[in-house]
Amino acid sequence: MKSYEELKQWRKQYIHSVSWDHQKLNSFHDELMKKTVQIALEKVEGEWGHPPTHFAFFVMGSAGREEQSVWSDQDHGIVYDHSTKECQEYFLKLGEEITDGLALVGYERCEGNVMASNPFWCKSLSEWKTQINIWFDKADWESLRYFSTFFDSRALYGDDNLVDKIKVYAMKKLDEQPFLYKRMYENVGFIKKGIGIFGQLLPEQKGEDAGCINLKQTIFFPFVNSLRLLALMEKITSSPTLERFQQLPEHFHSLKTYQADFMKLLNYRLYFQKEATNYKKVHLLNIKALSTNERKELKKMMKKGYKLFAITKDIIEKRCSR
Repeated sequence: MKSYEELKQWRKQYIHSVSWDHQKLNSFHDELMKKTVQIALEKVEGEWGHPPTHFAFFVMGSAGREEQSVWSDQDHGIVYDHSTKECQEYFLKLGEEITDGLALVGYERCEGNVMASNPFWCKSLSEWKTQINIWFDKADWESLRYFSTFFDSRALYGDDNLVDKIKVYAMKKLDEQPFLYKRMYENVGFIKKGIGIFGQLLPEQKGEDAGCINLKQTIFFPFVNSLRLLALMEKITSSPTLERFQQLPEHFHSLKTYQADFMKLLNYRLYFQKEATNYKKVHLLNIKALSTNERKELKKMMKKGYKLFAITKDIIEKRCSR
């Protein structure tokens, strides 16, 4: 396939055949995005020549964690080796072409502009290290949110060592300032309540989402945020939540048991949301569509996530008190 339109048609024809299997679906997304990047690079090379230095195009968010559903928006960036004006101009141009290409193929643009077309997310290796220092020095809500977003990154095309170098640098800096672990926990400490005091599900009450539970906010975030924090403390550079579970050291054996619950949650979302018509709807679940047993299962997964998050808090507080 040599055009974005061909990739768009391929997506339409094929995606529903893998929409029932989490691993196959995310492998398909990876392949689709890689082919988009290849076409974008060929277009830029035709005008600007070959890349002036080594680089990596990386994805973040659900793509970085390999947790995409049928629909996904764009969250990505670029890191390149040499810090020159020539490199900056080249890779910003590439970032713009990739962003436009992904939009044409079927990936909505990020509302927060977390894309490689934005100079903030397209930097040299040395500039990325400087950015890590800035985020940690400020340590406010926005800075730590940006860092958490970056730490879920995964190189999709190019030199993946460049992304790992930034992560390793960040983890060394965290060792020098362990109080930041607690700040990061506090940064994600608010969890949208999904269960009431009488054990009832708490859907949205107003607006177009009335009657729906937001799976991302009420169930996914406790698992995802917990494993990101644990990965940082244990020097795990992998971004997929499932891989982070697998790479936890043996003294976290009891936490590894939550991996099965998270896998069940991923499949649960696919089962109910595979017919969603846009990115926003893949996170919404109308509780009226659930049977009594399905509601019980949903509440069970919520409680598991809340418990994991509470355990993570205790681990962080002990680490920070040393």
